[in-house]
Amino acid sequence: MQPALTVVRQQRSLGAAEDLDFALAMLDAVRRGELGPTLRIYRPVPTVALGQRDAKLPGFAAAEAASRRHGFAPLVRKAGGRAAAYHRDCLILDHVEPEADALSGSRKRFARFADLLAGALAKTGLTAGVGPIPGEYCPGEFSVYGEGAPGERIKLAGTAQRVVSGAWLFSTVLVVGNGTPLRRVLTDCYAELGLGWDPRTAGAAADLVPQLTTDRVEDAVRAAYAGYAALDEGDFTALTDLAGRH
Repeated sequence: MQPALTVVRQQRSLGAAEDLDFALAMLDAVRRGELGPTLRIYRPVPTVALGQRDAKLPGFAAAEAASRRHGFAPLVRKAGGRAAAYHRDCLILDHVEPEADALSGSRKRFARFADLLAGALAKTGLTAGVGPIPGEYCPGEFSVYGEGAPGERIKLAGTAQRVVSGAWLFSTVLVVGNGTPLRRVLTDCYAELGLGWDPRTAGAAADLVPQLTTDRVEDAVRAAYAGYAALDEGDFTALTDLAGRH
């Protein structure tokens, strides 16, 4: 039987770097046996999360500078993937759980939660699906997309994992609104990194369903997770105290 999942709403961003670090602190608390299954939801400050491979490219410093020019904080994340951008009209989901053999289940988690997220977006009126998108930024097998005109697919959610002994962190970026600044910053960053992509694959859910709000998407995500496990409401202050222990 799936254990209950504690959902914690973080009302304000801690800062670009601090939010990324806090997810890792949550993972460490799970590894220590001090935190059970937990889902943190928050709206981030403008950030470009670059991958470990991006940091090794000759154009990395120029990509960082391009991010700052657009008002996005450039950071290198510990999880895999290529550069991805997000801002206050996005939702970040950081899901941590203990699992004895966390590594072996990583592919199944990608598939399971991509389907969960696509289902949540479908409840908001989108035609959503899962799969790679030709020319997408931060390409992945389990990208969640929304369909617009025939043959048009816009990436709406990207996922990444970090696995340690006895625990896993599954992080998701859901792009709800204001896709234009994301396309602009990614266009310049990918050019500096020397990576090809198609800017038409980047956008927001509200590009496809006008008037769609982050509150409505968050409600749909919570409802989808209620089909995954029983949900308990958690307190962010208590989570901060726990995740801050070393």
